[in-house]
Amino acid sequence: MTAPLPDRVALGTMHGKEAVIAPPLAALGVTVVLAEVETDRFGTFSGDVLRAGSMIEAARAKAQAAIAATGLPVGLASEGAYGPHPHFAFLPFGQELLLWLDVRTGQEVFEMTTDMQPSYDQETVVDLTAAEAFLTRIGFPETAVIVQPAFTAPPLAKGVTDRASFIAALDHAFRLGGSAHLQTDMRAHMNPRRMSVIAGLAQRLAQRLAVPCPTCAAPGFGRLRSLPGLPCRDCGVETGLIAAEIHGCTACGAEQSLPRDGLADPGHCPSCNP
Repeated sequence: MTAPLPDRVALGTMHGKEAVIAPPLAALGVTVVLAEVETDRFGTFSGDVLRAGSMIEAARAKAQAAIAATGLPVGLASEGAYGPHPHFAFLPFGQELLLWLDVRTGQEVFEMTTDMQPSYDQETVVDLTAAEAFLTRIGFPETAVIVQPAFTAPPLAKGVTDRASFIAALDHAFRLGGSAHLQTDMRAHMNPRRMSVIAGLAQRLAQRLAVPCPTCAAPGFGRLRSLPGLPCRDCGVETGLIAAEIHGCTACGAEQSLPRDGLADPGHCPSCNP
């Protein structure tokens, strides 16, 4: 059984994400209803509440909570993860996911993106000079800061966007342990860069939801995965480059393979360039 796009969907957020998620969906005739959900219980960036499970599991739990709070059949939720780049430890790396959950059918549609230049940073400082340099680097006060007495301790202050509050929290941290751990506040309403990434993801999700499945007409037909194996231009051996994109439906399971045009440069070939 398939279900059309609903008139209203529930969004579980405490951090103002409706400002960028609602407009693309409104263009589809879908109104976003803000659900009263305490989403910090699913995990916080500051580490005082650890996330249980994966990004998609956390987003699913938020969407289910939004559905329960509003009684609407479809829930929306976003989830982000930020830290060091998996291959270049000194560079930051971010991932964002936006999930659509329809309990009428059990269908889930999600879009995910990476941010190679997130406004994410952290540093332990022992004096005001180093602290001021950190603030300049992160774009304070547009990007808020979190102050902790130590990396493993609960935060003294979150969402700090004014100098007086920052100095007070910093002095408190110094008195407690001689140093302060500073980090960017990654909550969307405190981090303009992250909010802009979520806005782009919402546009992508809306565009996907506008595409019905050619088999069952469920919304959200789109890219599921990619297949490697693009042939080498010189010898025809399969390479690790993408040969096709697999698009499909998460409601009925229908799939289409969309081959990629062209051939791989021999520099990517395990035979020509072993």
